[in-house]
Amino acid sequence: MGLPRLVCAFLLAACCCCPRVAGVPGEAEQPAPELVEVEVGSTALLKCGLSQSQGNLSHVDWFSVHKEKRIPIFRVRQGQGQSEPGEYQHRLSLQDRGATLALTQVTPHDERIFLCQGKRPRSQEHRIQLRVYKAPEEPNIQVNALGIPVDSKEPEEVATCVGRNGYPIPQVIWYKNGRPLKEEKNRVHIQSSQTVESSGLYTLKSILKAQLVKEDKDAQFYCELNYRLPSGNHMKESREVTVPVFYPTEKVWLEVEPVGMLKEGDRVEIRCLADGNPPPHFSISKQNPSTREAEEETTNDNGVLVLEPAQKEHSGLYECQGLDLDTMISLPSEPQELLVNYVSDVRVSPAAPERQEGSSLTLTCKAESSQDLEFQWLREETGQVLERGPVLQLHDLKREAGGGYRCVASVPSIPGLNRTQLVNVAVFGPPWMAFKERKVWVKENMMLNLSCEASGHPRPTISWNVNGTASEQDQDPQRVLSTLNVLVTPELLETGVECTASNDLGKNTSVLFLELERKLPEPESQGVVIVAVIVCILVLAVLGAVLYFLYKKGKLPCGRSGKQEITLPPSRKSEFVVEVKSDKLPEEMGLLQGSSGDKRAPGDQ
Repeated sequence: MGLPRLVCAFLLAACCCCPRVAGVPGEAEQPAPELVEVEVGSTALLKCGLSQSQGNLSHVDWFSVHKEKRIPIFRVRQGQGQSEPGEYQHRLSLQDRGATLALTQVTPHDERIFLCQGKRPRSQEHRIQLRVYKAPEEPNIQVNALGIPVDSKEPEEVATCVGRNGYPIPQVIWYKNGRPLKEEKNRVHIQSSQTVESSGLYTLKSILKAQLVKEDKDAQFYCELNYRLPSGNHMKESREVTVPVFYPTEKVWLEVEPVGMLKEGDRVEIRCLADGNPPPHFSISKQNPSTREAEEETTNDNGVLVLEPAQKEHSGLYECQGLDLDTMISLPSEPQELLVNYVSDVRVSPAAPERQEGSSLTLTCKAESSQDLEFQWLREETGQVLERGPVLQLHDLKREAGGGYRCVASVPSIPGLNRTQLVNVAVFGPPWMAFKERKVWVKENMMLNLSCEASGHPRPTISWNVNGTASEQDQDPQRVLSTLNVLVTPELLETGVECTASNDLGKNTSVLFLELERKLPEPESQGVVIVAVIVCILVLAVLGAVLYFLYKKGKLPCGRSGKQEITLPPSRKSEFVVEVKSDKLPEEMGLLQGSSGDKRAPGDQ
């Protein structure tokens, strides 16, 4: 038997056909089995290919061929089917008038040859090859989180791809940046293995190993499973992963945030960067302008130097050092100049100017800055711009010109960079009051706070003509506010209150007249008035309704003369007379005509 099987294998490879090896010499050549393809869990329909005559299908035996051994699984007698004891006993049934055997809940173990054999009129048999398929689950990919050094001498594990519960074994293909990877000696190696589960399904595990370079630090790897179903070829892809790639540092440099021109008050971050992975240990130093030596600055845990708020003293030359902890080699960065722009030392001269009324005054503003400056002069009380430039000229000074003037020094090329200085101009003169007279509404026997404001140079003092608790508060060097706490009495209501401001050049007075608050009607009395008005309106409405009713009933005759008696019983006719007067013009009386337009007789109107 060994030699014929070798000859059969050779012929099968050469021409895909082989005579059946049987014990009876000269037996006819056996055709290839019919192919039936199904998915796991579905129903396979096994059609017996014998002659369809009723006689041929009335006596049929079904077998499964396992390891070249025929095992009876079903028999048909007189068109009635019966399962044989065994693994298929509860999954087989006849269909299509006995021509088809249905196998339910197909599993990978069912992939074999099934054979139907008829007895009449002569022994015939038909072979069926059942192929079973199952799509694998979505591939699961796990990257090597520990990373791969570029100086490795042999391929290192990049990632592992697992495809579970497929049948037959799917094919795996690895990709890098969308391009398929192939085995390459000392560069790429793919190691695959499979496990057979108790269900007969396969779990495929594939490991990709490769030698990587620095340019692979952002490379995207993924795996693809190719498999077949009865409907055709299919594939599933995993997610993309990136493996950490370790390579030595070649360059170190500094970065400053924010980018652009810096100013005092900004939050500035100076950080070191390097092109190595993992990054080296960083330190930042600043050159001492006096000694020209580098002095290390204090950085946070991430090696970042934070300047908050930035000052002009932070300007200077900075440098970063990157120390590779594996090789203990230190790489310096290129020195970088940091400039924190500033405006400082704003000065106004004269610093405390005093002038007589009618004289002139020149104010000059100076400042220091790292950039070109612009100057403005503002009136402190109003914010009005008086002059653009460092010099402010004031001529023919009046007492109203006294007060605050502010110089603003700013850098136009850097928004928000400015400094100011306030100067108070004093104009000599007697005090002047914020008001001459004022009326104050008060309640008797209440504690009252009265205020009085005066300006002048020299600074005035304020006194009151009544007893009370007084206090003064400076509003600016030439203006003072006095507050008096006093009890309201009848005498105070009669005389009023005076405040007097005085200095070496004179004095001035303001008068406050106290008036009692007028009492508003109480809510209850207001309610009584409202109710009375409503009652009057209702009475008038009722009276009008009565008159209209009497008029409609004819009890209220209206003659042209305007005087008529109301019809009464004879016994009461002489008791009273109602006189009705009308101011209406004759044409207005037409409104009382009937709907037909005919005028009524004078006695009927």
